[in-house]
Amino acid sequence: MTRHDQDEHFRELFLAPIRKCAEYQPVFGQGKRDGLSLAEFQTVYGGDLFYAWLGLDNPAVYAAHKAAGGLTSVYRQLGIGSERLFRAIIAESLNLSETQMEWSYEYVQSGNQKGIHTLDACIRLTDLDSGTRKRFVQWLAKAKLLVAGNVAQGIHVDGIVFEVRQGYKSADSKRQNADLRFGIRAYQANLLPVFVIMSSQMSEPVISRYRSDGMLVLTGVHHVDPTISTFAFFDQVVGYNLAEFFTRNRFLIQDEIKKIVEKLLSP
Repeated sequence: MTRHDQDEHFRELFLAPIRKCAEYQPVFGQGKRDGLSLAEFQTVYGGDLFYAWLGLDNPAVYAAHKAAGGLTSVYRQLGIGSERLFRAIIAESLNLSETQMEWSYEYVQSGNQKGIHTLDACIRLTDLDSGTRKRFVQWLAKAKLLVAGNVAQGIHVDGIVFEVRQGYKSADSKRQNADLRFGIRAYQANLLPVFVIMSSQMSEPVISRYRSDGMLVLTGVHHVDPTISTFAFFDQVVGYNLAEFFTRNRFLIQDEIKKIVEKLLSP
């Protein structure tokens, strides 16, 4: 596969989920799965005496709701696109199959219901060729020191398991508790739990807490340390320059994102 074809393949994996957001319509609490069109919105709000008196059946109000909910959807789909891109690059760069990258665990939800948490990718050292394995072993040694300090020598890991997100601004305790559960289960399976954040948008207190709980956090910062930067990890450890991929494709990606956002801003 040429670099042009590879870029096109990776770019499509990244953008395909985000394109769905262009068709977003706000629900307005009506329980309609696909949301309300502008005409349906004006019927609902125009038929509400209070809202009609206030002029809230105005198309500009619809556009504001559409933009707010649509942008939330963009970020959510951006996370899905990031997961798909991550898996594709890992698979192609390290010659791993979908089966080799699979890892999940079972847990008990509220109400005693069982749930399954499937992580975004797993890299086991035994699945790597000797040269690649050496890079990962060296990286793991440094990563363990970062999250475990002096006790790192006593930690045995056979691989890494990843949770990929586009950003992590929330400090929601429920999300953090679920992440901590993931970390514990990963260590029980002799795997290092790693959060890969594509952007630099993550709460510093959350990063500090996760690292102190033994979980590695990579973020999209400009840094040469592959135990800190998502892009340094890809370049130095995985062997794929992710920063160059986005630099090469930024105008095509920006153009598509711009069209989606402009559509969301219109009634």
